[in-house]
Amino acid sequence: MYHKEKSIQIKSSASALYNNLSVLRIAPRCLTYFTVVHANVVNMVSASWDGLNYSHRQLQSKEGNVATSSSLIMQAAWCVLPSRDLLVLTSQKGIQMYESDGSIMVYWHALDTPETPTAQAVFARGIAAVREKYICVGTSTGSVLVFDVPAKGSNITLSEVLEEHKEPITDMASECSGSLECIADLVSADDSGLLCVWKSGEDFQLLNKIPGFDVSCSSVKLWKGTVAAGYGTGQIRLYEGVTGILYAEVNAHARWIYSLDIAPFTGLLSLPVIVQLLSAAEDSLVRVWHLSLTPETNSVEIEHMYNECVTDTQICGAKFCDGDGYAFAVTGYDLSEIIRYTQA
Repeated sequence: MYHKEKSIQIKSSASALYNNLSVLRIAPRCLTYFTVVHANVVNMVSASWDGLNYSHRQLQSKEGNVATSSSLIMQAAWCVLPSRDLLVLTSQKGIQMYESDGSIMVYWHALDTPETPTAQAVFARGIAAVREKYICVGTSTGSVLVFDVPAKGSNITLSEVLEEHKEPITDMASECSGSLECIADLVSADDSGLLCVWKSGEDFQLLNKIPGFDVSCSSVKLWKGTVAAGYGTGQIRLYEGVTGILYAEVNAHARWIYSLDIAPFTGLLSLPVIVQLLSAAEDSLVRVWHLSLTPETNSVEIEHMYNECVTDTQICGAKFCDGDGYAFAVTGYDLSEIIRYTQA
């Protein structure tokens, strides 16, 4: 179903972090951007679609006006809003927002650090762009910071802080189908496995809390109101976001799941509506699943379609390179390359 393409070399290897790969497709310029985190550096690669041209940039962790910092970066992800795309970095010190090509930092938000050291680490992790103008970022205290982002410029403001989680945020996701009919448009996950489902707006509204049974949820996605969550047990669970009804539970991997992704435009014209789900874990396996939504019964089913073994690799990031699932990319701990697969 998929075959391996030539790998993209990066300047330094991937750290063992959840969701340690972000992809942005720039169709007008026939480019794809990739980011991979290594310690206090983000490796950014711009790759042309013909595979002939690559350019590299490295972004370092910063603290306000300090040029560079040794604080570890926890995540890097592109946030695609209708008016602009921003690259968001989260670290032990704060949150950095850049123009999509990494050239200009437009915003810096420092995290509150206790005056006396505590047993709990301080960091930000979990990034999602929501609807027209919001970027949400999670923190180690369980807070979700909501930033109001203007159509241009650097006048970004912290508009709200959501305080429903008691454990560090692991991941966040916004509604990826583009449907305005979906009530739920944001889901946040934490180290206890708790999922909070939200409706965005001038004041974000908590719609539901789905318990996690004290198993960390490391990666989460939201599609047509359905929450897809990956756990430290290797399981994938599918929930109806607003009601919390469990659609399916799959023993998808033998080890900790590190990344989930959805290609929301896979089967828009099919009935039932089918979408592709990508999962990747410590067991060296990347798996592709079909999620099918039957409107008449309002039920979602999952079917395993394909798997790829990346031998002797602790996978820490996996993303589709496009919205229709034609290609995907993978990163692994201590690998200085991005491995790509395309449909045969």
